[in-house]
Amino acid sequence: MAYFYMMRVLAFYLFSCVLSLSFALSANTTPPFKAVNLGGWLVTEGWMKPSLFDGIPNKDLLDGTQVQFMSTKLQKYLSSESGGGTIVVANRSLASGWETFRLWRIDESSFNFRVSNKQFMGLENQGQGSRVVAVSDQAGDSETFQIIRNSGDSHRVRIKAKNGQFLQAKSETVVTADYGASGWGDDDPSVFKLTIVKTLGGEYQITNGYGPVKAPQVMQNHWNTYITDEDFKFMSANGLDAVRIPVGWWIAQDPTPKPFVQGSLQALDNAFTWAEKYGMKVIVDLHAVQGSQNGNDHSATRDGYQEWGASNIKNTVAVIDFLAARYAKNPSLVAIELMNEPLAPGVTLDNLKNYYKEGYDAVRKHTSSAYVILSNRLGAADPRELLPFAGSLQCVVIDVHYYNLYSDTFNKMNVQQNIDYINNQRSSDLSTVTTSNGPLSFVGEWTGEWTINGATKEEYQRICRSSNRCLWASHFWMGILGL
Repeated sequence: MAYFYMMRVLAFYLFSCVLSLSFALSANTTPPFKAVNLGGWLVTEGWMKPSLFDGIPNKDLLDGTQVQFMSTKLQKYLSSESGGGTIVVANRSLASGWETFRLWRIDESSFNFRVSNKQFMGLENQGQGSRVVAVSDQAGDSETFQIIRNSGDSHRVRIKAKNGQFLQAKSETVVTADYGASGWGDDDPSVFKLTIVKTLGGEYQITNGYGPVKAPQVMQNHWNTYITDEDFKFMSANGLDAVRIPVGWWIAQDPTPKPFVQGSLQALDNAFTWAEKYGMKVIVDLHAVQGSQNGNDHSATRDGYQEWGASNIKNTVAVIDFLAARYAKNPSLVAIELMNEPLAPGVTLDNLKNYYKEGYDAVRKHTSSAYVILSNRLGAADPRELLPFAGSLQCVVIDVHYYNLYSDTFNKMNVQQNIDYINNQRSSDLSTVTTSNGPLSFVGEWTGEWTINGATKEEYQRICRSSNRCLWASHFWMGILGL
């Protein structure tokens, strides 16, 4: 097993969520808390358990998969001219954004193709013509196509339109859906080479991929077995006193959260029961919001576009109100996190503060003692930007996430240098958002992971033993915060 894979698995268990001891508190429950993030349970993150997707037909063509099509005859790529709003052509020697289509999956072989300007590929004149265009903001029958794969080469495909005809690249500037297929030769204008650029593995992909009949069975089995009473017993016995549980917006629409499936609400109820049984606290984290706050699969996005904004504030606040009303009186509730990892600049600071204020008020309607956690924006954002705003609110916490694994810088360091970076730089990063009269600090997710190419599981274990890195990693933030 590769070292990189081992580290990603361990990172799930070593996430450390801690509230600072530094300030006077207004809540009934006093931090700090030594907690673990229960990622991949009620909000799917495919990398944590790839086998969940194994039963999906055409599982490499799920919602949000980014694909490119090269005409075998012309040796040129299909492209939404100008990124959308006009015709589809086949005249590009190289593929980038305009030549990339994002799939909306209808069934295992039928799809809508969304282009870079967010229109959908379809047939002209609302399906009455044969010319292929990308002009519609909505996906209907005339924007629905079948991808038919060659039985001997799944990356050799034809694209069938709703009129029963196949797309063909007549010329570099004329793409139509009026061809009756014959062979699979390179000179056939309806044959395309499929390139899969990127895939997503979130809640939307797994539920829509399995479909309404099988998805409930798969997800219920996952929820019942991934985290259980025994896990809470184990955590409590080993010194953990809280859990951070990511949930999705659809939890407030149980039992009919289409296209998602019912059952996550009961699983969260079970978690509260187990937490009370073993003397633990629960942090409910709204990890996925309608519109997607960051475009990542863990936000349950359909196609990777980040579209959360002012128009989504009302429905997102409604989810917070639902969660607060349901769990405010539960003795195990310690905090509600209003949103996980909003990404700048797509999520503007003004929209975020407006939402945070309304979300805070929704929680306070039901409880004055639960902490309200505000996640810092990822991306090009000042880590201190929420401090003045949060300072006017009571019992509020700023959540920061520190990851090393997404930078090659750490791969060039040895073991001790990586450890020193965490001890020194991350301590400094945390002090930046920690002020004497400000909100509490919360490290909701972190890992000190880095990559050593080609290392074996045994070599990784020797590194851990020689440096005590595994043990050290799980206690780092507790040391910083004086536990």
